[in-house]
This record gives sequence, C-alpha cells and structure tokens, in this order.
Amino acid sequence: MQFHPHTVQMRTSTALGPVRLAASPAGLVGVWFEGQRHEPSQRLHGPTAWADTANHPVLEEASHQLQQYLAGQRAGFDLPLDLSGGTPFQQAVWRALLAIGRGATTSYGALSRQLGRPLAVRAVGAAVGRNPISVVVPCHRVVGADGSLTGYAGGLDRKAVLLTLENALPSTSPNAPNSSRKGHA
Repeated sequence: MQFHPHTVQMRTSTALGPVRLAASPAGLVGVWFEGQRHEPSQRLHGPTAWADTANHPVLEEASHQLQQYLAGQRAGFDLPLDLSGGTPFQQAVWRALLAIGRGATTSYGALSRQLGRPLAVRAVGAAVGRNPISVVVPCHRVVGADGSLTGYAGGLDRKAVLLTLENALPSTSPNAPNSSRKGHA
C-alpha cells in the first residue's frame, strides 16, 4: 500500500483492544487493532513510523466515533475516508464494503459477483483482508458462503463481537447457536 507522505497516527484504547488510527490530509487511512495482520508495521512502529499526534481533528473524531460504535451508541461512521493507498481494484472492493449495511452480511462470492468479477473470489478475499480501515469500512460483515466466520485480519473473536453488536452473527456460525441469519450469501 502507498500512503500519503504527511500521514500521522495516534493510538487509542477500545473495548476490543488497542487500536492505531492514521490519517492523511484527505481523511482517515487506517484503523488497525494492535498486531493485526497486514498492518503497515514499519509505518506504525520504529524509526520510520508516522508522527504520533494527539491533536488531529480526524483522528480525534475517529477515536470518539469508534468508542461510541463499540459501546452501541452509534450505528455508523461519519468520517472523511482516504482509500487512495490501495490499487484501483482494492479501492472498488473497499467501496463495496461500505455498501453493506449494519445488521447485514454478505459472502466473498456475492461480493465478487456484485463487483462484476464472479471468478475473482480469491482476489476479492485478499482485498477484503487488506482493508486498512477496520470496522469503519466493514470488512467484518463478509462471511463464508455457508455463513462461517472466516478471514478477519483483526481476529475471528473480534469479528464475532462486531457482528454480535450489529445483530448480524450468522446462525450457522458456531459462535451463534441462537442467532438468526441476516443478509445474503
């Protein structure tokens, strides 16, 4: 991924663990749980890390909205997003994720068909897995064709918590014996 050279970051604590938030001059570019797969580790930690800031309006608002969301006090996000770090294909997948409503799920196959790329299920899955703006761009709403919880870079336990919060945990999931299936596969 390519990020704007003037990207900044901040760390915040959430009910699901520590999170790194990052923003470019255009908007929010990252929400990563600590240790999340595909996080830009060199840009978050160490000598080449983005500058830490506590006074950035987008990062402060993202932290506030994320806290509210995880507490069940907010149904969605109202933040400027900068998806430009991904390839055109990744950006298309991430925009499609934004269209999956709260309380709904979709499958990787359905998402690839929606994008007009029915044979690109693996490529769609890879793009979903590399979504840099976890929770806000709801990649956790993508499940296996049978409703199983698969492929969340932040961890399947977090995915189950997020879907439970949204009343969207598929009934076929072993974590949800009494849930009703929502969305489509």
